[in-house]
Amino acid sequence: MTGATPDKPAALPAEVDVVVVGAGGAGMSAALASGRHGLDTILIEKSAYFGGNTARSGGGVWIPGNYALKAAKQVDEGDLEAARTYLDTIVGDTVPKIRRDTYLDRGPEVLDFIKETTPLRFVWVPEYADYLPEQEGGRARGRSVEAVPMDARFLGKELDRLHPAYTKAPANLIVMQRDYRKISLGLRTIKGPLTLLKVMLKRLLSLALGRKMFAMGNAIAIGLRKGLVDAGVPVHYETDLADLLVEDGRVVGVVVVSTSSTTGETERKEIRARRGVILGSGGFEHSQQLREKFLPQPTSSEWSTGAPSNTGGGLLAGTAAGAATDLLDDAWWGPTIPLPGRAWFCLAERNLPGSIMVNSAGNRFMNEALPYVEATHEIYKGEATGVSHVPSYLVFDQTYRNRYLFAGVAGRQPFPGRWYKEGVVTRADSLADLADKVGLPAGSLESTVERFNGFARTGVDEDYHRGESAYDKYYSDPKVKPNCSLAPLEKGPFYAVKIVPGDLGTKGGLVTDERARVLREDGTVIDGLYAAGNVSSAVMGNTYPGPGGTIGPALVFGYLAAEDIAKEKI
Repeated sequence: MTGATPDKPAALPAEVDVVVVGAGGAGMSAALASGRHGLDTILIEKSAYFGGNTARSGGGVWIPGNYALKAAKQVDEGDLEAARTYLDTIVGDTVPKIRRDTYLDRGPEVLDFIKETTPLRFVWVPEYADYLPEQEGGRARGRSVEAVPMDARFLGKELDRLHPAYTKAPANLIVMQRDYRKISLGLRTIKGPLTLLKVMLKRLLSLALGRKMFAMGNAIAIGLRKGLVDAGVPVHYETDLADLLVEDGRVVGVVVVSTSSTTGETERKEIRARRGVILGSGGFEHSQQLREKFLPQPTSSEWSTGAPSNTGGGLLAGTAAGAATDLLDDAWWGPTIPLPGRAWFCLAERNLPGSIMVNSAGNRFMNEALPYVEATHEIYKGEATGVSHVPSYLVFDQTYRNRYLFAGVAGRQPFPGRWYKEGVVTRADSLADLADKVGLPAGSLESTVERFNGFARTGVDEDYHRGESAYDKYYSDPKVKPNCSLAPLEKGPFYAVKIVPGDLGTKGGLVTDERARVLREDGTVIDGLYAAGNVSSAVMGNTYPGPGGTIGPALVFGYLAAEDIAKEKI
């Protein structure tokens, strides 16, 4: 329609072929595929932004056998079957095998499609191990890929709609996943300062040339958004799904509530979908009510780094239409620091040597370097014993603090005073005083550290085997011997940092089949309704195969939903 632009599309139509709900990775993949199939498609988005959790993420994509892995010579003849064995082993019967197999079989095709229809390109993340690499079929060198940084000036004013990151970084400061690992080590290796220098020089060059460079999840979201512009698929922001239209058991459209950006007035409207509705609306991580209903306790939406607009609207609409649900008690968990005003999702902090995690009894209870979903499962398992594990405490000494980047604060740089004032960080000259300030039983922390220090000196964690997995070694310090994941806590002052069970988003949702069709409790298909991403129950079940195990399925099943709609005879 004349006058319509990407940042200001024409008015909401009364009828289209396909309505896609949610402008995250799943929704944009679905809308892109639908548009490229020649279907009249619109994408509605609850918030004022595109990108959702994908834009806020590290941007890894776990799809074995894709073109980026092949280009890096990281795919051999038996890799697909090895990946199949790996998912069979770690996911098991939680998810039907046909869904897992379809994901593996069709995944590389989806990344090829994205390469053909968007400016988005992927490269291998070197040595970022699968999260459970010692399991049969796991890969110690990893199968994760990430987006090549891109200059996003081609989006024009629409770039202002990019979902804000959960932590702010200066413009054009491009840190890829491969870089973060080196930077987290501070000055411990020459690679750290050299990588940081390279990042800063690239930023200065980009600023001088007027570029607008983005990486990680931002780059994925931007690339997909450009694909939608080129495919002529409009995105309608501040348009919330209120309900699904169901006639004779078939979903035939949506009811939306849109908000005027100028007047603030709301309008309720029906949009009919001749071919189908695809839900890509995210999880329910920011609905405290749904968290308390479904997730293990205690829990808080303030501990999530997911998009604030993810409050379960798609889940509620789908269940009202008769959809079955699964995995609602699980999430893409991660040990998280509840910083004032924001949550900090821990990656390297708890893996680096010279730190341990303890419960309210002052005892270690797991391998601190576990993959983040598995680590948070251990926190909740511990909580169920009656000994408080929420919060837990990450304990480290001054040597650790001097050496490593921590929650964005460089080594030797003081922590912000507010962190101490609000009780997130506690510091003391001795372990006994630290335990007293935090409220741990007298002597327990000292004995725990004494035992751990013995393991650090021998290089063998006899209690929890930290440092034995290839994944443990990824965020570690190669200069520490004999175990790069273990170092003693000896030099005061000592620190205790609160750790809570945070998340990247929930993973339970509507049950779907291998074609992304939503199913009822009896296994029958709800005609006209599809779901992908975190609004659907995860193809990865209760586990997490490797970096990008969320975004990969979102892209793949969004694509497959559109393909199924395009093939369906009406």
